Amino acid sequence: MSVGRARILALDTHDIRFPTSREHDGSDAMNPDPDYSAAYVVLRTDAVDARGGELAGHGFAFTIGRGNDVQVAAIDALREHVVGREVQDLCDDPGVLSRALIGDSQLRWLGPEKGVMQMAIGAVVNAAWDLAAKRAGKPVWQFLADADPEWLVSQIDFRYIEDALTPAEALELLRAGKVGSSERTALLRESGYPAYTTSPGWLGYSDEKLTRLAKQAVAEGFTQIKLKVGADLHDDIRRFRAARAAVGEDLRIAIDANQRWNVQEAIDWVRALSEFEPYWIEEPTSPDDVLGHAAIRRAVAPVRVATGEHVQNRIIFKQLLQAGSIDILQLDSARVAGVNENLAILLLAAKFGVPVCPHAGGVGLCELVQHLSMFDYVALTGSIRDRVIEFVDHLHEHFTNPVRMSGGRYLAPSAPGFSAEMYPASIATYRFPDGTFWLEDLRRLNEGVTA
Repeated sequence: MSVGRARILALDTHDIRFPTSREHDGSDAMNPDPDYSAAYVVLRTDAVDARGGELAGHGFAFTIGRGNDVQVAAIDALREHVVGREVQDLCDDPGVLSRALIGDSQLRWLGPEKGVMQMAIGAVVNAAWDLAAKRAGKPVWQFLADADPEWLVSQIDFRYIEDALTPAEALELLRAGKVGSSERTALLRESGYPAYTTSPGWLGYSDEKLTRLAKQAVAEGFTQIKLKVGADLHDDIRRFRAARAAVGEDLRIAIDANQRWNVQEAIDWVRALSEFEPYWIEEPTSPDDVLGHAAIRRAVAPVRVATGEHVQNRIIFKQLLQAGSIDILQLDSARVAGVNENLAILLLAAKFGVPVCPHAGGVGLCELVQHLSMFDYVALTGSIRDRVIEFVDHLHEHFTNPVRMSGGRYLAPSAPGFSAEMYPASIATYRFPDGTFWLEDLRRLNEGVTA
């Protein structure tokens, strides 16, 4: 499809919030009342897609409610870097946009390369990759897997990480990853990619609901579940005992403290739960504490240490790997600066031989991150051993190309793009504060007050 000199005409943003806190979906020791939310961005163009409609790129940053308006404002601040760019140039080299956004000297002062601005950059960069893959007629995982290794290396910012991974080493890894990629692509399309589920383990769920959902997970083919822990040790022991009784002795159960503990507290707490054989402890302490994670890892082995959903950039991941702080790397598709930075993180993990098990506990995160893991399998590491993608069964119905699951595995997306596009009706309903759901919610609240 030819788009000529088509350009980005607009960068539209939406504050979208879902009331997940009302059923305790997503609840954990640090976040008891999350409303899964998306600071959503659409790159509008004057190009047309294969069906004759508007070619557009979709992306988002994930938050849990309050502050989503701040995240939207951060994305809005990037508009001048995007609008007016030629579609072909952007799709041919998304790295140019990534470097321009990260390199804005005044916005960079707000980071640098961390926090709200980094997530805003990630939303826009991911929207650009969605646009590029749609233009190519491929899902993002295949778009990446089919790309020349030299081109992929050109997409990566090696600043601050060359002491751990050089461009030459990255190129060697990617060239090696091409060997057998066609066979792995066929296997992926036939069998999918293994998953684990957090859906039974939210901290606000009753023991009855935990047990019912854990048994359901086993029936659906999952070979690993995850429990949220960290608020009360006695509750955790009781809940872990119930989960183990529900799923049996052989199924892996990971635990996730969501950064709740100090270092010694994490060590003591995990040891207290060791009788139930937790597979990994996730986010045992601050995501910035590289040496703390290393101390915990040494002390709680053979329980593995996992972290990454709140790690703010490739530099912290580099240090976690260099210090031997983690057994499992949990990259997040919407926390760092988009696909370009996640390519660097995947390559760092491959260099150090650490398996990647992405975080996906949030609206749309399952849809995005499946592409990164599938690329890693098909065209980088060639392995799914000890690798699983998190799955949560929430809000997929709002996406035009939602994840598809079978037998506890992600089925490979076939639709072009990054699977990030939401239905216009969902945006109109859950846009905050003027979506139809929130207006009706306010009306009911006012009626309740006046009554």
